[in-house]
Amino acid sequence: MMAERRRIRVRSKVHGTSERPRLTVCRSLNRISIQVVDDVKQATVVGLASDSKEMRNLIEASDNKTVASKKLGKRLAELARAKGVEQVVFDRNQYRYHGRIKAAAEGAREGGLKF
Repeated sequence: MMAERRRIRVRSKVHGTSERPRLTVCRSLNRISIQVVDDVKQATVVGLASDSKEMRNLIEASDNKTVASKKLGKRLAELARAKGVEQVVFDRNQYRYHGRIKAAAEGAREGGLKF
């Protein structure tokens, strides 16, 4: 219940446009997924998950989930920049800006996205 209220509160303040799409994060116990979403067109520009085929090659078995999240954010930033996205707004959903969420955001910043 509280998580749903927190998600609604965050989403009421964060809107993605064609110039600045929304970078949204979703995590579970075992994986994390990130998408760049254009809310005006209601379309996903690019999306990536930690258990996708592309990321299995980049993530080593010795990496913990936080390191994997940072690599995921960095790779997503490279893909987004290839599609012409330079700036985004960060949507953390109901999660605190901490741990894997923070690592994914920092990886996206290192990859060249501005938010």
